Amino acid sequence: MMKPVPRLRVIISATFVFCLFVVFQIYKSDLFEKNYQITHQVNNIFISIASSSHHQTPNLTKYSNESDGNRAKPPEDLEETDTCAGRYIYMHNLPSIFNDDIIKNCRALNKWFNMCPFMVNSGLGPQVLEYDNKTSQVLTTKTGSWYSTNQFLLSVIFRERMKHYECLTNDSSLASAIYVPYYAGFDVSRHLWGYNTTVRDALATKLAKWLRERPEWRKLHGRDHFFVTGRIGWDFRRCWDEEWGSNLMCSPEFSNTTMLSIETTAWTNEFAVPYPTYFHPESLTEVRRWQRKVKRVKRRHLFCFVGAPRPKQDGSIRGEIIKQCLASQGVCKFLNCNEPGNDCDNPVKIMDVFKSSVFCLQPPGDSYTRRSIFDSILAGCIPVFFHPGSAYNQYMWYFPKDYTKYSVYIPESGVKNGTVSIRELLGRIGEESVSRMRKEVVKIIPKIIYTKPGLVRPENKVVKIIPKKVYTKPELVGLEKIEDAFDIAVGKVIERVAMVKRMMEEGKDLHSEYSQTRDLKKLE
Repeated sequence: MMKPVPRLRVIISATFVFCLFVVFQIYKSDLFEKNYQITHQVNNIFISIASSSHHQTPNLTKYSNESDGNRAKPPEDLEETDTCAGRYIYMHNLPSIFNDDIIKNCRALNKWFNMCPFMVNSGLGPQVLEYDNKTSQVLTTKTGSWYSTNQFLLSVIFRERMKHYECLTNDSSLASAIYVPYYAGFDVSRHLWGYNTTVRDALATKLAKWLRERPEWRKLHGRDHFFVTGRIGWDFRRCWDEEWGSNLMCSPEFSNTTMLSIETTAWTNEFAVPYPTYFHPESLTEVRRWQRKVKRVKRRHLFCFVGAPRPKQDGSIRGEIIKQCLASQGVCKFLNCNEPGNDCDNPVKIMDVFKSSVFCLQPPGDSYTRRSIFDSILAGCIPVFFHPGSAYNQYMWYFPKDYTKYSVYIPESGVKNGTVSIRELLGRIGEESVSRMRKEVVKIIPKIIYTKPGLVRPENKVVKIIPKKVYTKPELVGLEKIEDAFDIAVGKVIERVAMVKRMMEEGKDLHSEYSQTRDLKKLE
């Protein structure tokens, strides 16, 4: 009998040690899918080694990159798990009159300016191109993730994101919540001026009838339904003898639903979500790169204000803010949006002002909130609020409960009567406090952006979605997951619907969750 070849012993020993190491790594990691791929490939290496020892040609099997798309089967003793359980969303397939047909006539959507240029790129608007050094200095334009996004396009952006939601289902019985892709904001905006209330309410009335006839509606009478609008909640609350807005949220059907809007009006079934910003990244790497950029930037001005005076608006403090800013001798930067040439729809100009300022003043405008709040946070600028209804009682899903962590609050009364010097007050805040607040502001950035929908991803970048029934959580292959404003909103809606279902099972009164009584204290 021939003695064993020493070299073969070494190979066998090394293989055994390497196998133990791989098993340890699989046990250590909680991403089975990834480790299964490693295990499969390692097994093939072992096979090839064994084959080589018998002078056979190796036969390395590919894992999931085969042209037929077949995956290697996991061990039979492992149960497959549905990682979308409790996260499924069903989207109603509405007739096009409730969404696409509305925006086809984009010229009629707003009386005061043309919305058509902003409809491109799935509602993100025209892409910001790097046409000079200033653009590249202010933004990270090489990523292709900056767009001239209009604040009213949220419903379009949200719908496009939902089309690519990893847990979207066509089986409503699986759904934890049901999304209604109705462009309510554009429906009302095209009829706000020059139309009577009958015309203004007509399409919403048709939609209510359409929903009533659906089996998905009858299950909970709409309490698991939600929709999104790019206008403030007040535009849908013409519940009394008034002229402004529609009566959408006063109807029996929609009073049972949950509305997500850019500003809430203190009813219990309304929730505020961020205005769209100009930044729509597709990877966490992009977000982190931008966060580092705004952390390092040198800020020339102590504070700034971007906006226009409101001389005809009773109680507006903008006039006093502008007065103090202009008297600051360059400590404050004022971009007057009423002056010709100060294009306040230009992302580069807006972000340049915010990035060069330590604090950004955010007084109320036509309503409590402003899109500027989110643009300034995106720039790493610490927001200064003058009314709690501008942020603290609005975006509770997105901002820290302790508002002192990320912002400064100056009561309106002190500014109105001239007893508060904004320059002196902000100047007394120490560098350590400023640094701490800025870190918190920068941490908020991923939560208040809407990432790029699938349809506007570059054509040469292949993005694969892992199937829902897998052995790891769904994620974009090759891309890091960002929990953005969309994801947070969907998650919170699902939590709300689950709570309502529990209340119904326990026989509790749902009045507190769908009250038609406005609680103004929520905005104070």
